[in-house]
Amino acid sequence: MGWTAAFAVVAVLFVLISGANDGATLIGLGLRFPRTPGWAAAALLTVVLFAGPYVLGLAVARTFTEGLAGLGTHGGAAVFLAGVVTAVAVVAALTGKGLPTSLTLAVIGGIAGAGLGAGLPVSWHGVAVVLGVGACAPLAGLVLGYLLGALSRRVPSYHRMPRLVLAAHLLAYAAQCTAYAVNDGQKMVAVVSVAVDVGRDGLGGVGPVGLSPGWMACLALLFLAGALAGLTRVGERLGRGLVIARPLHVLSAETAATGAVLGSSALGSPVSMTQSVLAGVVGVVASEGSRRVRWQAVANVGTAWLVTLPSSLALGCVAGLALRLL
Repeated sequence: MGWTAAFAVVAVLFVLISGANDGATLIGLGLRFPRTPGWAAAALLTVVLFAGPYVLGLAVARTFTEGLAGLGTHGGAAVFLAGVVTAVAVVAALTGKGLPTSLTLAVIGGIAGAGLGAGLPVSWHGVAVVLGVGACAPLAGLVLGYLLGALSRRVPSYHRMPRLVLAAHLLAYAAQCTAYAVNDGQKMVAVVSVAVDVGRDGLGGVGPVGLSPGWMACLALLFLAGALAGLTRVGERLGRGLVIARPLHVLSAETAATGAVLGSSALGSPVSMTQSVLAGVVGVVASEGSRRVRWQAVANVGTAWLVTLPSSLALGCVAGLALRLL
């Protein structure tokens, strides 16, 4: 009963935190575009998050449960829990110091570290591939954002341009939500799936990932609640703390982030949607001149990213060792 309650609490908190970080960033960027209905942006993200795994599969969720460590053996679920708790602790500590970071990266480091400490086989090749793709995705978003930003200035203007740009924004936002559902959002599916299995079958190895529509609906609604709670804080960072975005900046940044994340999804590799979005925004604004970018805020994000992995690996290893002694 104790493990079941622990997994349930961690799963709920993890989804709420993901919503406050990832969901608020996605909705906040969408609302930077004039005349975008807030309710429509939030509803579209929630619906796509719910339906995405059923339509596009769970390849990235399986990477968390199968591709990082041998979690299928006895005690694998406890190791998974330790890795997730470690990730949340690291992200909370960095956020408290004003350094926004990647929850996805922290989960990868936490699970790998906990597996190492617990004596489970760790797929270092798989970890290296995931980290390599995760590092390339923001770089790809940066480059794509720069190119799209430069290209957008060459588009001729005429009287129907505002309507066309708004339609393009809605399409790009929908694609961005889809990219999140098929990639970064699946870390939540993995966590909730393991929690449900522990509640049903007891503590053991991590089984196949999968959620019923009822559980997916609960996940999507919790995510939405977290996103709405974190919207003001993230909107502040997107608007004034990082860069100054214009409508065409928003459209180009959404497209750049979507391209980077969907490319990673094809490899089954989880990447940070938040980091890709921020990189896309920086690339777009940099296309109009480097002085328009708030480089100190960008440096803060980069510093937190570099600190996240070693911190989560080390703390995860300690947590795994503690489990080994129980």
